[in-house]
Amino acid sequence: MIDLLQIADTATQVIKKVAGDKNGDGFLGFGELLMTGGWIMIPLAVMLIAAVYVFAERSIAIRNAGKIDGNFMNIIRDNIVSGNVTAARNFAKNNNTPVARIIDKGIQRIGKPLDSIEKSMDNVGTLEMYKLEKNLGVLSVVSKAAPIFGFVGTLMGLMQMFSSITTSNEFEVSTISGGIYTKLITSITGLVIGLVAFLGYSYLNTQIDKTSNTMEAASADFLDILQEPTH
Repeated sequence: MIDLLQIADTATQVIKKVAGDKNGDGFLGFGELLMTGGWIMIPLAVMLIAAVYVFAERSIAIRNAGKIDGNFMNIIRDNIVSGNVTAARNFAKNNNTPVARIIDKGIQRIGKPLDSIEKSMDNVGTLEMYKLEKNLGVLSVVSKAAPIFGFVGTLMGLMQMFSSITTSNEFEVSTISGGIYTKLITSITGLVIGLVAFLGYSYLNTQIDKTSNTMEAASADFLDILQEPTH
């Protein structure tokens, strides 16, 4: 009869050998776990850092861009309807938001045809959207590249495994486990980083769409204001 305790002890020793259990306590530290992935973990770490940085920086920028005083358009309307265009422009210039810059451009074009005013505001809106989407492509690239790097680690693990078997001419459990372990670490890490980047990219795109709708609504309100009778 096979001794189950002996099998369990052998498996534990194999895992320690493969994972580099330096403490000898039977538990793998987070750092020890990652080190089993080899050098492929370095580019994966770089991509993770880049994704986190871009997400944090863009989140702050987009959140600030979406802030607008609830009375902003009311104050603009009151100044324009009363004929105080200068006050309206000064108020818009003192608000550092995409909506304020779009409205400021519209105020500068007052007196010209509505189509010309609308076109000028749309041009500014396009530039503001470009600013909001700055570096967002990094998250898209990481979401696609990280899993690929993980699969490269998978292939490397398999190559190491078969190379060791061929060189030693021995079919040992530790040799097979080493290749499989490396494969699992790199694959899972790459997939997790790719998923995190994809979710971050999707979230930021949703926030940008909300800000875009706010800009479009403000532009429409401004054009309506221009068609109201002045006092």
